Amino acid sequence: MTLTQLRALVATAQLGSFTAAGTALGYSQAAISELVRRLEEECGLQLFHRGARRLALTVAGEQLLPHAQQTVNAAVNAENAMKEVRGLTGGVASFGLFRNADYYLLAELGERFATAYPNVRIRLVGVNAALVADAVAAGDLEAGIVVLPVTPAGLETTPLARDEVLYVSADPAHTAAPVDIAALAERRLVFYDAHAGNADPDRLQLAERAQLAGVRLEPFVEVEQAPAALHLVSRGVGDTFLSRAVAERLIRTEGLRLHTTTFDPPLHNTFALVRRAHARLSPATEELARLAVDLLLRNPTLEHRRPLRAQGPPVS
Repeated sequence: MTLTQLRALVATAQLGSFTAAGTALGYSQAAISELVRRLEEECGLQLFHRGARRLALTVAGEQLLPHAQQTVNAAVNAENAMKEVRGLTGGVASFGLFRNADYYLLAELGERFATAYPNVRIRLVGVNAALVADAVAAGDLEAGIVVLPVTPAGLETTPLARDEVLYVSADPAHTAAPVDIAALAERRLVFYDAHAGNADPDRLQLAERAQLAGVRLEPFVEVEQAPAALHLVSRGVGDTFLSRAVAERLIRTEGLRLHTTTFDPPLHNTFALVRRAHARLSPATEELARLAVDLLLRNPTLEHRRPLRAQGPPVS
């Protein structure tokens, strides 16, 4: 039982003849008659009384017709939905953003997209970059902008820009000089993004440095949000690290008496667009991703890295 056969059944029942149904569907009279005949063979029942002037449904045909109509309607709705998505007049754009994306002008993303495409719904998921990468790899999100490194396999990664990560303390003596990994390991530390934990990209970079130096990093306090971490640091609970754009904005807007310095060697957040390798984005999400990348690259505080090509998944 095929969709084409069901369409032939519905059109014939509505119009009363194979000829009229064929005209409506773009088939010949013989083709519609053959489609209905095959459907009757598969059902093992006669679906039409073949009269001299007009076809009439049998009892079996009347029982099948509402189900056929429902199936045909669902197919029409699906086709229309795809047309809307292709034309950016409907559908849903699904995109992930690293947690602190608002500090890099991406707060404008939803507003600009909604203004340009008012009939397309938007699903923006802002969580730790590690969780965004996992969601894209699993197919829960079509694409996203993350902070590198991320660990899931099967992702195509396009580096875009980077921001330096700063060391933050309430004690000016702790920021008198750049901080190396050995000094960091000796300090009492406040980490944020507690849920992501050691999967967090900043922690991954620092853990690699710690391993090479033969030291271990252990947080004294873990919280979820960066502002909460900075408030704890301002009260002398411990020190933390945060990307420059986020740290400087929060210190200024929250009125916190904090000091910053760089790492030795410098530490950076590298922002990248990720998508599943060899997967085609829906037109709506592709446009949302294009706009997100454009907004990120317009941020004057970042070092831009516009590569010649994306980085695919590692070859095994």
